[in-house]
Amino acid sequence: MFISPMLLEKVEEPFDSDEYLFEPKFEGHRLIVSFINGQVNMFTRYHNEVTRQYPELFNVPVGNNMDVVFDGEVVRVREDGTNDFDGLMQRFQMGKLTKIKEASRIQPVQYFVFDILYLNGKSLTHLPLEERKEILAQILIPNAYYHSTLFIGQQGKALYKMIEDNGLAGIVAKKRDSQYVSKRSVDWLKIINYQHAEVAISGYRRNEFGWLIEHEGRPVGCVELAIPQEAKKAFYKSASSIITGQDRHFVYIKPILKVKVKFRNWTSNNMLRAPEFVGFAGEIEESLLIIRSG
Repeated sequence: MFISPMLLEKVEEPFDSDEYLFEPKFEGHRLIVSFINGQVNMFTRYHNEVTRQYPELFNVPVGNNMDVVFDGEVVRVREDGTNDFDGLMQRFQMGKLTKIKEASRIQPVQYFVFDILYLNGKSLTHLPLEERKEILAQILIPNAYYHSTLFIGQQGKALYKMIEDNGLAGIVAKKRDSQYVSKRSVDWLKIINYQHAEVAISGYRRNEFGWLIEHEGRPVGCVELAIPQEAKKAFYKSASSIITGQDRHFVYIKPILKVKVKFRNWTSNNMLRAPEFVGFAGEIEESLLIIRSG
């Protein structure tokens, strides 16, 4: 049974509130686990079935003759407790069953359950979150692969500080009384623990928007997100005089225009994961000021 998941809105700063429960945010992917009539099925948030990818999760730790649907995050956890997103993606993309079974033994995933949506023929989505979590605590029997996601009330800033100090992904804030709706909702919020860097723009896409960026002379990705229109105008005005070449897909420029970005983390191949524009650094600020002044 697939239930389309409830999705989160993003806010920039952690906060305290008695109206919310706060949880750690994991660097994994969303997983709906359905265990009906003794049959386990696993789905991504996009309704893609991925049951075969995670054989270590086949034995759902609940009581006998119990039907449940869980919502949670599947994660690869390193020895130091941080999340290995690249390692998880390797598991997610494996095709050969023999490799999947071997990986489940030597590089197992873990499933952090944060909600229960269905129990023994009844939907629980109409119940408030706090009540669903109480039911989850009674139903799930944690083991080496299944865990109940820890949460606290009120103290979002303190949890975020702990997450920040340990280099983890961020936190999630959920209203205590929120019902489970299969869409994005302001009742569930994510606050991401971003890293920051200053990078140089080395080119841009010809046919769709995106700035190629490099860090210390090495390509590290493409910035597409959170760039205001005035910043784009300022960039193209400055870039037109420093073009060094082009091909079918890209125009290349001297890497002298610097921008500040925030990003999730460095990937295993030393790229920035999901970089977002924060602001200009250096000479291009003058062009931006000219545009702003009209």
